[in-house]
Amino acid sequence: MNVHAPNTARATDRPVATRASVCPHDCPSTCSLEVDVMPDGRIGRVRGAKAQSYTAGIICAKVARYAERANHADRLTHPLMRTGPKGSGQFSRISWDEALDRIADRLLEAERTHGAQSVWPYYYAGTMGLVMRDGINRLTHAKGYSRFFATICVNPAWSGYMAGAGRIAGVDPREMAASDLITLWGTNAVSTQVNVMTHAMRARKDRGAKVAVVDVYRTPTMEQADIPLLIRPGTDGALACAVMHVLFRDGHADRAYLDRYARDSAALEEHLKTRTPEWAAQICGLAVEEIEAYARLVGTTPRAFFRIGYGFSRSRNGALNMHAVASIPVVAGSWQHEGGGALHSLSGTYGMRKKMIEGLDKLDSKTRQLDQSRIGPILMGEEDALAGGGPVKALFIQNTNPVAIAPEQDKVRAGFLREDLFVAVHEQFMTDTAQMADIVLPATMFTEHDDLYQAGGHPHIQLGPKLVEPPGECRSNHEVIAALAQRLGAEHPGFAMSPRDLIDWTLRESGRAPVDELEKARFIEVAQSFEDAHFLNGFGHRDKRFHFAVDWANLGFPAPAKFGPVADMPSLPDHWAVIEEATPEHPFRLVTAPARNFLNSSFTETPTSVAREGEPSLLIHPEDAAALGIVTGDFVAVENPRGRVVLKARLFDGVLRGVVVSEQIQPARAHREGRGINTLTGADPVAPVGGAAFHDNRVRVEKLAD
Repeated sequence: MNVHAPNTARATDRPVATRASVCPHDCPSTCSLEVDVMPDGRIGRVRGAKAQSYTAGIICAKVARYAERANHADRLTHPLMRTGPKGSGQFSRISWDEALDRIADRLLEAERTHGAQSVWPYYYAGTMGLVMRDGINRLTHAKGYSRFFATICVNPAWSGYMAGAGRIAGVDPREMAASDLITLWGTNAVSTQVNVMTHAMRARKDRGAKVAVVDVYRTPTMEQADIPLLIRPGTDGALACAVMHVLFRDGHADRAYLDRYARDSAALEEHLKTRTPEWAAQICGLAVEEIEAYARLVGTTPRAFFRIGYGFSRSRNGALNMHAVASIPVVAGSWQHEGGGALHSLSGTYGMRKKMIEGLDKLDSKTRQLDQSRIGPILMGEEDALAGGGPVKALFIQNTNPVAIAPEQDKVRAGFLREDLFVAVHEQFMTDTAQMADIVLPATMFTEHDDLYQAGGHPHIQLGPKLVEPPGECRSNHEVIAALAQRLGAEHPGFAMSPRDLIDWTLRESGRAPVDELEKARFIEVAQSFEDAHFLNGFGHRDKRFHFAVDWANLGFPAPAKFGPVADMPSLPDHWAVIEEATPEHPFRLVTAPARNFLNSSFTETPTSVAREGEPSLLIHPEDAAALGIVTGDFVAVENPRGRVVLKARLFDGVLRGVVVSEQIQPARAHREGRGINTLTGADPVAPVGGAAFHDNRVRVEKLAD
């Protein structure tokens, strides 16, 4: 079952064509690709496109070996129906018509019995293509199902950045070529965004630029840094405040720039007088001399570029930390200079009009939005998570694996095991979530359908055309949504359009070149002018100034409500002590960082990635390990009130004492007790607009007997 025909391609076979494509995965690089099409009709070698100036011919190793994934014998290739108990993994093959009819019948039954909002279409970033990722919303809006409030990834980061800058925009990353100091803050680019390192290392080689890295453990990125700044989790705001304290104290603050472009700079300067390097050192774990030296370098280097990542925002004080870090180049006046300023994401600069893709003309704003990150509490019927409505009785899932990636995994699994919950999953492999489904549908991969891509990390629009036929009976997300819409009586012109038609409509409506022109060009650069990218025409707020003081309770960020302890958020940049600090009972701070060879729970089926990552593990400082009688290779129980996970210990002196790191989201079957790392992460929403604090967990660690 679910096995491809044998691969008839030989290592000596030459490709019949090399075609342009785009990496679909959840990474700001959105790499431009060249893909070999082999004589047997499958993909072969995948490499970065040299012609695209940001990709510059470089891609990560996991995507370079994508043929392993696309041509894997375990790909789902036929619809399946559950035949055993929920979660048993017992399925039998059925036809597409039977599968779609069964799904439609159960969704209609839930609608008749409990109302349309008892159905929750659930998706995320398994593909970042606009058609295949976001088309599920067209069905949601046309049927009046519960809407999806996306919170797992960007909310703490984007709200913190927007609080200051007013817009999700920034400097073209290719400007690193003109930088003299590049700070990679809260991003492990070697593992998660390799192109950042390409451009940073070229700046170091070509012009002697210094590279600083701020992170909570010695990542492969930090190992390449000239200035490694290793801090405790959740303390980025303290370091940022101390840096700005030095800038004001030593005359490096650009007062003329602040007078023109910032608001509340006098209040910030007064506030920071007590936020000294000595104060910050006690909080973040750096030496005072390290903070002073780095701050002095920022203050004396006009072309200072801040590449600000997502990792450090996944904390209960993440939005405040992001705002504090984004404030540094404003105080220094770095934005005025080529190669200076900051980039968090360019996602707010594309202006794509997705009305036809998402069915936005059918959206009813009164329909409840359910929080993606709180799927566990939602499925367990916790009243505060249900947004004033009744229980969820049916899930239709595309592009995501919540049983592995969502917080409070024990609650998530218990919710999926409810006998009164119907679950249909459209997937490429038998993931932990697919194992819990009543109906499983086989999905295409990115080279097997047409899609449209924009990027967070560079200014290009790209077309990813269909290159090969899918294996077996795999169907695209769009095909499945359109087929269900017909059975469900959902009406919208987008259901009758092809993916290519939707792409063309979206491009034209957005004032871009039509799809035929985009296909010929492969990608279209849509970079902002220097003045707009550097906010020299003003920041995104109405007063066109960067805001140092923030009214978090009235932040203009699209969310159904404010979440978390918003009223307690400091107005000015600060260290907000709302994180899960260690206690005598739970003396360690756990960070659940990304793996180099996986991307969340994707690539965990690729043989080379699995071999290189090894067993689920825990990085622990040698002195902490010695105190617990732990040596490398020991199995340890990592516990907190949310649950328990068993991992293999790896002694590692690249963390501060009291900090432990687990880098992988592996399937439940890879863990000794069948529970993955997100058993330990909390689903309580981060202030002010939600999100999950994946890197903010207190735990205890105990050696297990053999």
